[in-house]
Amino acid sequence: MRIAYQGELGAFSEAAARRVHKDADLVACRSFEEVFSSVDAGPAGYGVLPIENSIGGSIHRNYDLLLEHQLPIVSEVELPVVHQLLAMPGATMGGLKRIYSHPQALAQCERFLRTLAGVEIVATYDTAGSAKLVATEKLMDAAAIASARAGEVFGLAPLAASIQDFDDNITRFIVIGRRPIDAMPADKTTVVFTVPNSPGALFKALSVFALRDVDLTKLESRPIPGRPWEYLFYVDVASARDELRCARALAHLAEFAPMLRVLGSYPSWKSREKVAPGAPMQAR
Repeated sequence: MRIAYQGELGAFSEAAARRVHKDADLVACRSFEEVFSSVDAGPAGYGVLPIENSIGGSIHRNYDLLLEHQLPIVSEVELPVVHQLLAMPGATMGGLKRIYSHPQALAQCERFLRTLAGVEIVATYDTAGSAKLVATEKLMDAAAIASARAGEVFGLAPLAASIQDFDDNITRFIVIGRRPIDAMPADKTTVVFTVPNSPGALFKALSVFALRDVDLTKLESRPIPGRPWEYLFYVDVASARDELRCARALAHLAEFAPMLRVLGSYPSWKSREKVAPGAPMQAR
């Protein structure tokens, strides 16, 4: 089984991929686009992508890529994220001039970073990639915000641990693929739709779920490319798409939504944890 993820060894996405299958053959990708391409055309059967962080919010690019590709969401993974400030052995806090990390990680450690005077904050493509940069270039005046595993992989020492703003820092990842991960039943569905530009249109769209007592766990809007001030609405529904109430709600929505697409119906992480807390998924 091959799983694509974005980042270097030691990236949080690598850890999430290991939660899908601990013995999987992992395919490291430079970008989110490359993850989709690796699943779309090979060599990977599945891809793991961050979609939302409990501190930093949504990873908008992956919402856009879900619409651009015909790869359904087949599962999700939640991963506690603990950030460390990693530097070359012998480096000191007082000697730091630059700190590198992914923009999401920087946002999650904002309060800590505000305490550092005269230090340049540099956004990069990856947390573990930032650790690799510091180690490869042997930068004694720089540090990276990344995982403890990234420090082990690249031989860096922690100058500070658990520097995220909140202890309950959790990233939710989606798993994309052409077939289910395993035989667990779906209990969550992600859809995207548009609404007419008329008064109460969004209220009417959301009411198809409310009237049937179908719980919405996430609502995200994104601009429609090429159509200024018009929006797509992404919704997570706490139900399988073929469950009667959800199926009727979607059929009702389709009657007046100019565009409606189901991006996946899959087992939620909550349901997986109830069955086997802490256990990785096993693909069939």
